[in-house]
Amino acid sequence: MERFLGFTHNHCFIMLFFISLSPLGFAQYEHWPYLPGYPEPPPQVYQPPQRPANVPKIQLRLAGQKRKHNEGRVEVFYSGEWGTVCDDDFSIHAAHVVCRELGYVEAVSWLPSSKYGKGEGKIWMDNVHCNGKETTLAACTSNGWGVTDCKHTEDVGVVCSEKRIPGFKFDNSLLNQIENMNIQVEDIRIRAILATYRKRVPVTEGYVEVKDEGTWKQICDKHWTMKNSRVVCGMFGFPSERKYNTNVYNFLLPITACNSWSHTSLDMFTCVYQLLGLSQRLTDHGSWVSSCQITQKEQSAQGNISQMFASRRKQHYWAYSMDCSGNEAHISSCKLGKHLNVDAEKNATCENGMPAVVSCVPGRAFAPSSHSGFRKAFRQEQPLVRLKGGANTGEGRVEVLKNGEWGTVCDDNWNLVSASVVCRELGFGSAKEAITGARLGQGMGPIHLNEIDCTGFEKSVTDCKFNMESQGCNHEEDAAVRCNVPAMGFQNQLRLSGGRNPYEGRVEVLAERNGTLKWGTVCSENWSTVEAMVVCRQLGLGFASHAFQETWYWHGDISADNVVMSGVKCSGTEMSLAHCRHDGADVSCPRGGGRFGAGVSCSETAPDLVLNAELVEQTAYLEDRPMFMLQCALEENCLASSAVNTSVTSGYRRLLRFSSQIHNNGQSDFRPKNGRHAWVWHDCHRHYHSMEVFTHYDLLNLNGTKVAEGHKASFCLEDTECEADVQKQYECANFGEQGITVGCWDVYRHDIDCQWIDITDVPPGDYLFQVVINPNYEVAESDYSNNVMKCRSRYDGQRIWMYNCHIGGSFSEETEQKFDHFSGLTNNKVSTR
Repeated sequence: MERFLGFTHNHCFIMLFFISLSPLGFAQYEHWPYLPGYPEPPPQVYQPPQRPANVPKIQLRLAGQKRKHNEGRVEVFYSGEWGTVCDDDFSIHAAHVVCRELGYVEAVSWLPSSKYGKGEGKIWMDNVHCNGKETTLAACTSNGWGVTDCKHTEDVGVVCSEKRIPGFKFDNSLLNQIENMNIQVEDIRIRAILATYRKRVPVTEGYVEVKDEGTWKQICDKHWTMKNSRVVCGMFGFPSERKYNTNVYNFLLPITACNSWSHTSLDMFTCVYQLLGLSQRLTDHGSWVSSCQITQKEQSAQGNISQMFASRRKQHYWAYSMDCSGNEAHISSCKLGKHLNVDAEKNATCENGMPAVVSCVPGRAFAPSSHSGFRKAFRQEQPLVRLKGGANTGEGRVEVLKNGEWGTVCDDNWNLVSASVVCRELGFGSAKEAITGARLGQGMGPIHLNEIDCTGFEKSVTDCKFNMESQGCNHEEDAAVRCNVPAMGFQNQLRLSGGRNPYEGRVEVLAERNGTLKWGTVCSENWSTVEAMVVCRQLGLGFASHAFQETWYWHGDISADNVVMSGVKCSGTEMSLAHCRHDGADVSCPRGGGRFGAGVSCSETAPDLVLNAELVEQTAYLEDRPMFMLQCALEENCLASSAVNTSVTSGYRRLLRFSSQIHNNGQSDFRPKNGRHAWVWHDCHRHYHSMEVFTHYDLLNLNGTKVAEGHKASFCLEDTECEADVQKQYECANFGEQGITVGCWDVYRHDIDCQWIDITDVPPGDYLFQVVINPNYEVAESDYSNNVMKCRSRYDGQRIWMYNCHIGGSFSEETEQKFDHFSGLTNNKVSTR
């Protein structure tokens, strides 16, 4: 009992705590245990299907090297031991039966040939035939229990939907026979109890509750550990857990017990004090005497409070405890702990205990600040790992910094445990999914790590065991991750209205005007793809595919026509449009809202253009070209401004020529912003420009000042070459469709017009050469940072050297700074890096 309320040594603290509670202070617990925002609907009644009498009872679990919590190798508990299922004749119908038996709504797919690793022990079932309506896998036909000609290389796995069956009831009939049974519950939540945490976003502290048989239930803290807290915090997007103030939660018990009987603050004080056996110390005026001596009566009062609390809350306890190792990404991978005692009414009780509480530490990007409650722009916390190419916060291709250069991770043995180390290192929670096969785009440069093997407790993925040899790996196997991120509620502050589907529409924001929240539009002046990207991310709709400055064709909510946000300018890293720079309450929008409100269309995928830096370095040279051969180039503004004064008959221009090879490493095709109806015909060169500005070519001095420039119009975007298994789709001939397919590249040879910088007026010296693709962000991409390529160059008046060419963001900031201030050229050989 002494452990329960902790009175023996903390009684004076408790008295001070009571004195500090005003009537308003007590009001924060007024609605407990049913808090605002957490309505308690009637539990959904789940009717488990009847198992035929002649079918044996079994238990199922998903095991092996998982990449999501709801997938894995199918294992069956039968006749006292666990075994696997052979993939012969297995079908999606059998997968449905497995998933439903585990409490999931349906199966998404199934995988043969031990994709989740080879199991151990017996292979219980072979040649399984199901029609999909069976109540249990044991009801499907097979060769018979243990009758098989399979090996564990044929163990089958399934991928279940994330959605759970409402009101699902866990079958515990075999629990006493099974060791290491995994947890199966419908849902889990952290329910904030203290007012401080109820008002905070995100919720970082509260009772842990699981949804079982359609009802939310608390977990008894008798067997609760910090390892359990680590797993729960990770699921809700927090990298770590911390200890909480147990005195505060212990103190809630008499308050909540008295709450139903007290009508004033004095009643509350009197009730609690009497429960503690201390009524003689409360005056008629509700003031406390200063005595802090502890009596035997006070100690015995603890039992009264414990019994009262248990009588009010016993029906809400989950019947089991939780036994996690601490490195699990989801509680479904934790083991079911001890069964709680059951009272006469067959309800679980928590004798001498209380509901389990977790307190989580948010990552820096989500931690409250004194100004806005959280950091406005997302920045990765650690310099050794980063995520690239993801649509949403907390997802992307995993890249690791080694020897000053960023490289990717091969997906061999990539699983949830290793992915969770990456997520926690970056300030997120555990991993929701470990993604393989470069599904979030291919990287460039070296592959630093392969066959990563983490325990789950490392501070950094670079602390895990791994194979430094990447032989057999290529960028088609780049590993990626999708992390659990705290619920910030940003998606409730924004909506798309009037679109043909949920992925498009006029942008409407919820803003406070004159003390009330109202929906309104965003001024479309200077509205661009960058701002649209933030909107799509905030709504969880992926990338922006287009940004619209007129939305008259989308009839949004008429009551939301008024402009409530103007002057929006985003950097692209923000988690919410409200975090972008804007005019605040001083809205200024000359064109008004309504038909001119800003709009977006979103897409789950996006292209990603990357220039081949090595080819630029190898193909650069100078040409003195007669002016009479440059008339078309002059017309298209491909020469320096001084070219208009150059003699057509005797003059020439000095051109820095080079080839460019532009790869699409993204997840969707790169298409021009405008359809062919809007392409511009250039009569001199006899071709159409689908994008008037496709690339910028700049020569800068070492101070960063531009000394020469060129620009390349997109007169032809096509698939010049593709990877072996990719088919060309785009060709310029005969006014064909233009674009660059995923896995293909477009080559602009050094000998075509405008593929140069005019350096006629540039004096000899050391310079920075820079190429920027899609410089105006006219077409959405998953990553704009790699659209820039930089080289060091030395020009002696007759020759030019290019060296150290690299893609933007491919080196550490420290290395980039050294590059920008490099003192001189070490040799004039072409780099072999």
